[in-house]
Amino acid sequence: MELQSRQALMSERDRQITATVLRERIRLGNFIRRRVRDPADADDILQEVFYELVEAYHLPAPIERASAWLFQVARNRIVDLFRRKRAQRLGEDEEPRAEDGGHRLDLLLPAPQAGPEAGYARSLLLAELQAALDELPADQREVFVAHELDGVSFREMAVHSGVSINTLLARKRYAVLHLRNRLQSIYDEFEM
Repeated sequence: MELQSRQALMSERDRQITATVLRERIRLGNFIRRRVRDPADADDILQEVFYELVEAYHLPAPIERASAWLFQVARNRIVDLFRRKRAQRLGEDEEPRAEDGGHRLDLLLPAPQAGPEAGYARSLLLAELQAALDELPADQREVFVAHELDGVSFREMAVHSGVSINTLLARKRYAVLHLRNRLQSIYDEFEM
């Protein structure tokens, strides 16, 4: 009898996994492809996410909200990919670039499609970020926004402004330190 109940449980889990994959495959694939330029990387991430789903379903504690879980795992894998590529690039030319996606704030903020609570949290975080940016001296704010949000390299900024790369790096560093300090309490609140 125990063997039959185990097989029935495994069969039910397999049906749940299949239903979840069929239901979420297109939406999740589109979500990943909008954030990852290389189609091969996007496909790899999609496969990794579904692999993790299968592994998670075999754990004793079931996944409560499979859709939300899938999108969070996808976000994490995308961030991991960008970090790996950024580390590879840093080894090549010692300067991070925006085209690797490592500067995408939308990946760090709650997703707008994750529901009203996530949308509200996202709007609060963006408002606090804007307030913190407004507190910065103009030169620090300009460098931070140009590099982190607009994806402009330090070399490009140096050429256009006539300011040395080291000065631009220092300005960005001061901006980052201020923003970290200013936004730490909000970060701590959302991590709980």
